Amino acid sequence: MPDDDTPPSPAPALPPRLEAVLGIGTDLELRTTLQHIVDGAAELTGARYAGLAMADPGHEGLVEIRKADLGRAEREGVTVIDVPIRVDDEEFGRLYLAEKLDGGQFTDSDRQLLGLLAAQAGIAIGNARLYETARQRERWIEGAAAVTTALLTGGAADDPLLTVADRARLLADAAAGVILQPTDEGGMEIVTAVTRGDEPDDIVGTTIAPGSPVLVQLLGGEPVFVDDSATDPRMTTPVRHRFGPSMLLPLQAEGRLIGTLALPRRRGDRPYTGTERLLATQFASQAALALVLAEARRRRARLAVYEDRDRIARDLHDLVVQRLFATGMMLESTQRRAAGDDRVRELIGHAVDELQATVQEVRTTIFALQQPPADAPTSLRGKVLREAAGVSAALGRRPSTRFTGPVEHRVPPAVAARLLTALRRALADAVRRPGVTRVEITVDATAVLPDGRDAVRLTVYADDGSGDGTTGPGPGTPVIWQAPLEDGTL
Repeated sequence: MPDDDTPPSPAPALPPRLEAVLGIGTDLELRTTLQHIVDGAAELTGARYAGLAMADPGHEGLVEIRKADLGRAEREGVTVIDVPIRVDDEEFGRLYLAEKLDGGQFTDSDRQLLGLLAAQAGIAIGNARLYETARQRERWIEGAAAVTTALLTGGAADDPLLTVADRARLLADAAAGVILQPTDEGGMEIVTAVTRGDEPDDIVGTTIAPGSPVLVQLLGGEPVFVDDSATDPRMTTPVRHRFGPSMLLPLQAEGRLIGTLALPRRRGDRPYTGTERLLATQFASQAALALVLAEARRRRARLAVYEDRDRIARDLHDLVVQRLFATGMMLESTQRRAAGDDRVRELIGHAVDELQATVQEVRTTIFALQQPPADAPTSLRGKVLREAAGVSAALGRRPSTRFTGPVEHRVPPAVAARLLTALRRALADAVRRPGVTRVEITVDATAVLPDGRDAVRLTVYADDGSGDGTTGPGPGTPVIWQAPLEDGTL
């Protein structure tokens, strides 16, 4: 009897041929599985050369798998035997063998073993395909979920379309992720693009002209799949020659076409498989719904902000302005009573002027609060306030802004444009000037030129503590720009 400490005898090794067959299905990654098939075929038959050529070159990213230089054997006239590998009643490829290591010829037994290996290979390839499909589906589902989460939780970039395009490009292994949107002329324009690091990024603004064959499908919300963008007659964009296989997927939700998601690959890259097309189409549908929901969420947030600003504006008008008016009236009454004391009258007069200026600023603030926060202003008053707000961070405080007269009704558009240009220049000078602590902007639509013509005058006063209050030429004076109202020329 053997001692208990004696190690057990090793299990007998499997015959190499059996190991070759059984080893085929040990890996679920497709390329590795195909390499096992080629290596197993060579081991099983004692062949020096082995190879596997795909029936559909480029499909699934594979063209040929080799054990050694099979082409060299073919060039030297060595006998080559081959057998088809079938997956789901479809020929996947052919397995080639050439030149026995022992110098002999391939026998019928070798051919039978090769046929057995091909049958086992078909099963292994089918399993590997199922595994890869499951992995792809998992990646696309996770990607769609990540996009939805980013858009609906506010974690996305400033441009939601950019978020969708970037994630889709990564999932599809595409050269670019592109978003197109319909134009007023009936075409489509690239509004967002994310490209791979080695790809040009100058495609934003490219348009598909109205009447292009592909537009009928895109505007109708149908996906379009292209094998080669450079040669497909439906593709008419100037950048089509850069790309090969492409998917153009509608971003459509709740009956609304937001745009089209395009995922082009480089020329010569493998075409998209049916599984990839299906998963990308599903991703686009979910991304479109997330975009619609995110837009609704942003609209609600803007509405809440607008309602809050409107409430503040009403409170300022109803409480602060009314109290300031009442205080001003009290001071004016006191000023009349203090007829015999010039000093008191002067002080009260100064206080009244300050109150009137404060009322003017509060009214300006009320106007600014009543503007939609996300919309660009269309009125001269709103544009002046926007320019003032733009330098607030650089100055450390918001410039004081006053308007005199009906600026909206008296200042024509051409004159307003020149006024804004002068204002930007004056504010830029104020920002560059060291030590500026206070900036005052006045737009007076009741000014009169020396020749008697009605005019609008812009005054920008910047205080840096030196006492001259200037931001431009002319020491001791604020920056003044003025123009007549009728034609905008001096």
